[in-house]
Amino acid sequence: MSLLAQSAVEFLSTRYAYVTVVLLLAIGLYMMIASPNLVKKIIGLNLFQSAIFLFFIAMAYADGGSIPVIPTEGGAVGEYASPLPQVIVLTAIVVGVSLTAVALALIVRLYAAYGTLNEETIREVANE
Repeated sequence: MSLLAQSAVEFLSTRYAYVTVVLLLAIGLYMMIASPNLVKKIIGLNLFQSAIFLFFIAMAYADGGSIPVIPTEGGAVGEYASPLPQVIVLTAIVVGVSLTAVALALIVRLYAAYGTLNEETIREVANE
């Protein structure tokens, strides 16, 4: 194998979380842009959000890190993992679920008003 192929294989085998992030981002973005169905757009948005959450968690990983509680009998020893990214992701999950609920409620109202979930059809009927 060439040096470039070896480095690509090494990158994919050691940084698989980042490869997963890129795949989820691409799939979610494609679903939001390409699909005319409003529910599929919401699913794409949730995939995109999940990729961002995974990115934050993967960036916060500290190899050999311990909990950020300093023992009373001794000083700080070693590397500690920051709890801040987990807190931010937990808050973002709550916001994402709320956003999904509101979006689905709006989609139910659009379906009741227009009888379809197709974005182009709703635009045509609304502009008439």
